[in-house]
Amino acid sequence: MTDDEAAAAFTTFVRENGPRLKQSLIAALGGEDGREATSEALTWAWEHWGKVETLENPVGYLYRLARNRSVSSFRRRPLVRTAEADPGKEPSVEPKLDAALSRLSEMQRMTVLLIHGFGWTYREVATHLGVATGTVQTHAERAMAKLRIDLRVETDA
Repeated sequence: MTDDEAAAAFTTFVRENGPRLKQSLIAALGGEDGREATSEALTWAWEHWGKVETLENPVGYLYRLARNRSVSSFRRRPLVRTAEADPGKEPSVEPKLDAALSRLSEMQRMTVLLIHGFGWTYREVATHLGVATGTVQTHAERAMAKLRIDLRVETDA
């Protein structure tokens, strides 16, 4: 493969897979750290493109690589940015949401953010995380139940 062909293949890979990689890292690490981890993972992917392009699940590999590398340098930041309270204006995000999300397990937080925040399907989350669809559904349901209790949200169900 020529350098131009490798660059074209990598560009296509980033265009098709970069947004989902970023969303999953943001769900796991929070906004700023997730974006930084995505950049680092894609930089690593370019430097090792010969290896990455042959992997069965390159996005999952890059996710795990970025997630593992971020653990040592992980800084606690809010997962969801909330706007400062403006008198007379409803907040765009529940002010207690970040604290409630931080009390979920990592798997619960990721599933609920990817499904309800980014619009992924259960199957897409399962494939990305390498688990069964039923596992994703269970984590998402438990996370939503915990959030409803924590945020004192009542349902009509």
